[in-house]
Amino acid sequence: MKIGDRIRKRRKELKLSVEQLAEMLGKNRATVYRYESSEIENMPIDIIQPLAKALKVSPAYLMGWEQFDNDNNIIREDRATYNYYPQSISAGLPLRVDGITEATKIQVPDSVMGKWAGDREIFMMKVNGESMNKKIPHNSLIAVKPIEAYNLKQGDIVVYSDGGDYSVKHYFRDGDRIIFRPDSHDQRFYDYITNIDNENLIIHGKVVVYIVELN
Repeated sequence: MKIGDRIRKRRKELKLSVEQLAEMLGKNRATVYRYESSEIENMPIDIIQPLAKALKVSPAYLMGWEQFDNDNNIIREDRATYNYYPQSISAGLPLRVDGITEATKIQVPDSVMGKWAGDREIFMMKVNGESMNKKIPHNSLIAVKPIEAYNLKQGDIVVYSDGGDYSVKHYFRDGDRIIFRPDSHDQRFYDYITNIDNENLIIHGKVVVYIVELN
């Protein structure tokens, strides 16, 4: 079930019309229809939060991380709060992302995070693009753990920047060269190669969890 399906399902459970929900959100009917059709990709947290409040659920429910039991009560499970950067990280060639310093908060169930649950260093971002789509499709949520470059292994998936440009790729080291390699069904994507002496290169962390929304 996509996020739009959950919005529509919950609206109907509350017996709200599209017009009523639109008024609660300060939006027009067409915008609510776009939400419910999942037409808006990479829906930011500043849309998710007021939607969740209007529909009397948590943002985690709209994201698909909470369920209701037969009595319409939310099934609770342990969860932790992480920094969430609403900008999307490019899964193509590096994409300039301005103002990446401001984070909001997002809760993710411990069952999703596994052994990384509760790690306060981890931050969350969305992936934009198709160059990693064999593993991480467009619009997936990734959990990133800061790590020193010398602790990386060949083939680790990392978030890196080069002069302010951010991307996510497989990491490889070949002598003095650092290779960021795509993993895509689309053969048009190619390696991004730089040198260990590149002063603009920053590896922000290793992707330790990715959350994929299936069709």
